[in-house]
Amino acid sequence: MTHVDDLAGELDRLLAAADAKLAARYPGDRGVRQPVHTVYVPADRYDAGTVGDWGSQARAALGDAPAGLTEALDLSADLGAELYERVRAKLEREPIEDLRIDFEDGYGTRPDEQEDAAAVDAARALAKTVKAGSATPYHGLRIKSLEAPSRRRGLRTLDLFVRELADADAITDGFVITQPKVTSVEQVEAMVVVLSTIERAYDLTAGSLPFEIQVETPQAILGPDGTALIARMISAGAGRVTGLHYGTYDYSASLGVAAAYQSMDHPVADHAKDVMQLAAAGTGVFVSDGSTNVLPVGDRDAVHAAWRLHFGLIRRSLARGIYQGWDMHPAQLPTRYAATYLFYREGLDTAGARLRAYVTGGNSGYLDEPATAAALAGYVLRGLECGAVDPAEVDKLIGVDTAGLAKLARRPVRS
Repeated sequence: MTHVDDLAGELDRLLAAADAKLAARYPGDRGVRQPVHTVYVPADRYDAGTVGDWGSQARAALGDAPAGLTEALDLSADLGAELYERVRAKLEREPIEDLRIDFEDGYGTRPDEQEDAAAVDAARALAKTVKAGSATPYHGLRIKSLEAPSRRRGLRTLDLFVRELADADAITDGFVITQPKVTSVEQVEAMVVVLSTIERAYDLTAGSLPFEIQVETPQAILGPDGTALIARMISAGAGRVTGLHYGTYDYSASLGVAAAYQSMDHPVADHAKDVMQLAAAGTGVFVSDGSTNVLPVGDRDAVHAAWRLHFGLIRRSLARGIYQGWDMHPAQLPTRYAATYLFYREGLDTAGARLRAYVTGGNSGYLDEPATAAALAGYVLRGLECGAVDPAEVDKLIGVDTAGLAKLARRPVRS
């Protein structure tokens, strides 16, 4: 076997550079929970009570009994009652998983002194919730684009916001910045320069300011030379990029889709998200779907119609392997959690049986390989993290605890 050992050693030398690049570019799961949604709130409407207010409004929309949700979503009485109780508990415990204070489209263009004041006030309010322990697990802001017309305003708002948080010692591991309307790899590189500069200015740990790339321009999907740019953008982020967020309406409008047909399930949206998923695979970067602008407001029929649309779009995203989306109104939270919880609960028994057989060497009727077992474990783990599944259920079905499940899912343990 000496010749095999010699050959393997030669290959180790030949492939060393390629091995190093693969490990650096595709590190795998980051070992952190992905939120099921991101809620965007215009900066001038945000204060320290916003999350509680959204929870109260969402519970009011859900109602005091399961009947409204059950009827709107055409669920059986038993299933509707079960989902209702879980959703209501979630809305009381953690109505928002990821909050973005918006200084871009949701806020608009204001006089500089007005946006300056809004940036300071919003940052102070966020810091207050961090100190009180009431902040959402993930939170941050969306600045204006680094395109030339809005560049200085976006940078000024970001600097003011981070300064306030730094002064209050309120920058957490859940803090993230959204970079919108990205049109070039160079803009991502510029964002890295910006964040590095701000970290030095306020004596923050290098790399402590991560960001998401908002994919809402055709230039982000296809560069002027005909190449896909998303993967290059992730690499240009120098380890700071945590997510790719699809922008439903800007992207659709840029491709000439008529307003009535702009939606998360339009073919142009699917193409963009397919590219995003491919670019993000193996990198540890999360992919998020966009939003629907059909809000559950008005009379009962209008609310139920909007709920059915939202519910269906979320279910579609989940089936396509996109586990996060945007919510823009408190009354969208009931269907966000109803759709998400149903997705994880309806497949729990089968996933549990397959994982138990995989762990114990039993027979589930499936020949599951390690990659499939990891996907099954990841599915159950996501259900646990958002509250769709209880630890006791996992222990009973699979016979492993959360740490064991994470190991099966190939999720690294964070120290």
